[in-house]
Amino acid sequence: MVNLVEAQKPLLHGLMKLAGIRPHSIEIEPGTIMNFWVPSETIIQKTKKNKKITTTTPLSNNQYAISPDSTTEPDPNKPVVVLIHGFAGEGIVTWQFQIGALTKKYSVYVPDLLFFGGSVTDSSDRSPGFQAECLGKGLRKLGVEKCVVVGFSYGGMVAFKMAEMFPDLVEALVVSGSILAMTDSISTTTLNGLGFSSSSELLLPTSVKGLKALLKVAAYKKLWFPDRLHRDFLEVMFTNRKERGELLEGLVVSNKDTSIPNFPQRIHLLWGENDQIFNLELAQNMKHQLGEKTTFHGIDKAGHLVHLERPCVYNKCLKQFLTSLHAEKAQK
Repeated sequence: MVNLVEAQKPLLHGLMKLAGIRPHSIEIEPGTIMNFWVPSETIIQKTKKNKKITTTTPLSNNQYAISPDSTTEPDPNKPVVVLIHGFAGEGIVTWQFQIGALTKKYSVYVPDLLFFGGSVTDSSDRSPGFQAECLGKGLRKLGVEKCVVVGFSYGGMVAFKMAEMFPDLVEALVVSGSILAMTDSISTTTLNGLGFSSSSELLLPTSVKGLKALLKVAAYKKLWFPDRLHRDFLEVMFTNRKERGELLEGLVVSNKDTSIPNFPQRIHLLWGENDQIFNLELAQNMKHQLGEKTTFHGIDKAGHLVHLERPCVYNKCLKQFLTSLHAEKAQK
């Protein structure tokens, strides 16, 4: 029987290419490969006559690798925006409603984190810091010098690490439904409040019932899909279970080992006001901890999946922040 979610992938990939981004695999270091969706115009190859042509080398699973004689040159007229996905879906699935809204004015890069969407590593490091390190290296290999990073949920924690590790690369952050770090106290309080015994039970469901429970707490309005679609989604989107379970284990840190970095970047918290996983109180506390460079905007009638539930409002708020950010930059 045809998997309906898998069958829709070529359509989604086609829509992304129409929006102007294409998939490319980058070797970060030996044994570590990351997949990025990058602006089509950035992938160029210089011929003997020094003419630039786009080039890709097909790989499996609708992915492409940059050929050895290719280079990447981001459009100097477009600011770079990097969209980092959460734990329940790869990059273009998570950001499907944002990509087309941004590509006209921005160079949009959508990475797949390690063990999502074809990105893999033989390293045993499962920390958000390692994900951030690989992202930073990958973006630099793609020629990106400055970018605004937008992170959702797990991707938000990776984004915070990126901003801390690469202050010269990350000029600003937009974070939705996330926190600086998953401390053991926040983890316990959040899971108990939601009625789950572990992060794996919540974020790595093994049954239709478990997936429905995840969607129930992640969305503001009740979402209905036939059971078959739930089963197909589980089969396609929840691969690499062993490694993703290890990612969840590597996410939790002791309260004693956490501190608030002094971020030089502007940070904008863009939140679903009905988020049950990371609620408004956590967001407001984080805004206070991060200081005066941090702003907050709540979107009503939206939960953890704010960018999917209310994409038009989310996109408007995101573009307003990006516009104000680059207006300030132009004045300096």
